[in-house]
Amino acid sequence: MFRRFQRFYNSIKLLADWVMLSAAFGLAYWTRFHTGFAHESIPKLEDTLFSLLMVLVIFPVTFRQSNLYTTNRSRTHMGEIFEVFKATVFATLILVGLTYFTRERYSRMTIAIFVVYAFVGVTLVRLGFRAVFNEIRRRGFNVKSILVVGAGELGQRVIETIQSHRELGFRVVGVLTRKPEKIGTFVQDAEVLGQLGDLNRVLDKISVDQVIIALPLEEQASLRELMDTLAQRTVDVKVVPDLYQYMTLHGGFEEFGGLPMISLQGAPLDGWNRIAKRVFDVLFSGMLLLISLPVLAVLALLVKLTSKGPVLYRQERMGMDGHTFDMLKLRTMRTDAEAAGAAMASADDPRRTAMGTFLRRFSLDELPQFWNVLVGDMSLVGPRPERPVFIQEFKRQIPRYHLRHMVKSGITGWAQINGLRGQTSIQKRIEFDLYYIENWSLLLDVKILLRTAFGGFLSRNAY
Repeated sequence: MFRRFQRFYNSIKLLADWVMLSAAFGLAYWTRFHTGFAHESIPKLEDTLFSLLMVLVIFPVTFRQSNLYTTNRSRTHMGEIFEVFKATVFATLILVGLTYFTRERYSRMTIAIFVVYAFVGVTLVRLGFRAVFNEIRRRGFNVKSILVVGAGELGQRVIETIQSHRELGFRVVGVLTRKPEKIGTFVQDAEVLGQLGDLNRVLDKISVDQVIIALPLEEQASLRELMDTLAQRTVDVKVVPDLYQYMTLHGGFEEFGGLPMISLQGAPLDGWNRIAKRVFDVLFSGMLLLISLPVLAVLALLVKLTSKGPVLYRQERMGMDGHTFDMLKLRTMRTDAEAAGAAMASADDPRRTAMGTFLRRFSLDELPQFWNVLVGDMSLVGPRPERPVFIQEFKRQIPRYHLRHMVKSGITGWAQINGLRGQTSIQKRIEFDLYYIENWSLLLDVKILLRTAFGGFLSRNAY
C-alpha cells in the first residue's frame, strides 16, 4: 500500500517539477526578451520549444539520478535544498553542453536567468510538499506503523529516535523482547507485545508496515530465524547493527562492487562536498586577503618598530591526515620566547611584546593565515591546528583526538566561537570539533564565519 502511494507521490513531484521548470523557462524567456534590455533578436519559436523540451528531459533525469524522486523522510530541509542545488547545477552543465553541440545559437543569458528561477521555484515547491506532509503526519495521517524487535539499549535508542521525529511519519506499534519478564511493560510508550518467537503471532494480530530489528551482538544468532519468518511477509525490514559503540566519524553503509559493507570510520568530506568547501575557501580567502592587505601592512610596520625580530612568525602545526605545515602569524612574542622549550601561551604571558598583547587580544595576529588557506594548508573553518610537540600527549589523554585531523584545520571553528580558546578544556574543544565535522555544511561554515566576524574572536580566553 505504502509503496503504491509513494509511487503516486513521486509522480506528483515529477509533474510539479515539469510545471515549475516550464514556468521558470517561460519567465526567463520573457525577462530576457521582453523587459527592455534585450540586444539580441528573439529566437525562432522552434528553437525555443526545442530548448524547453531539452530542459523537461534533462532536469528530471538529473533529479532522478540525485534521488530527488525517492521518498526520504529523514532528509533535512537544508539537505533537500542542497541536493536540489547540486542537481540543478549538474543539469545546467549538461544542458549548456548539449545546446552548444546541437544548436548554432543559444541565449546564454536566458539559460542563466532560467537556472536561478528554476532553483528557487523547485526548492519552494519541494519545501511546500515537505511542510504539507509534515503537518499531515503530525496529525496522524500517512503514518508508517513499526514493530521494533529488541527491547534493550539499542531498541530503546531506535524508539527514542522515532518518537523525537514524529513529523517524519513513523509510529512504533509494539516491541518484541528476548526476556519474558518484560512482556506487558512499555518502552518509551511502546508496549512490549511478546518474545522474539512470537513474531508471526504479532504480525497476524496487528497491522505493521515495517519491522526494525535492533538486537545486540550477542543475539545475532536469532537473526536468521527472524529473517526466515519475515521472508513470508510483505513488510519492509530494516536491521540496525549493534556497532554504534565502535562508530566514530561518518560511519554508515557503503557498497563495494555490489558487496555491502558497514563503515565504522570514514572521511567526512568527500566528492562534491570537498570540492565545494575548497572553492569556498579559495574565493573567500583570496578576497579577505586582498581586503586585509592595508591593515596587514600597518600592523607589520608596528611589529617591526616596537620589537626586534622578524615580522612574521612561522610555527609548525599538524593539519589534515597528520601532515605538517608552517602556519603564519604576525610575531607577538620575543625572539627568545621558546629558548627553554615549547610552551603554550597563557594569560599575562611575560614572553609577549607590547604590540603582541594587542594583536592577540583582537586575534589580528591570525590574519596572515588567509595565505595558508589560499595555498591549501588550511581552511577558513575547521578545528584549530596544534603543534606536533603537544599532539602525542593529547592523543594519549583524549580518546578520538586524532579524528580532528580527518579534515583541514581552520582559522576559526565551532569551538572557538563558543569561547573555547587558549587554555580551556581540550576535551571540550574536541567535542565541539567533532560536532562540527559530523554536521558540516557550507551553511554552517558561513554561520561560523559570521559569528567570528561579529565578535567570535573577542574572547576573554584570547591571549
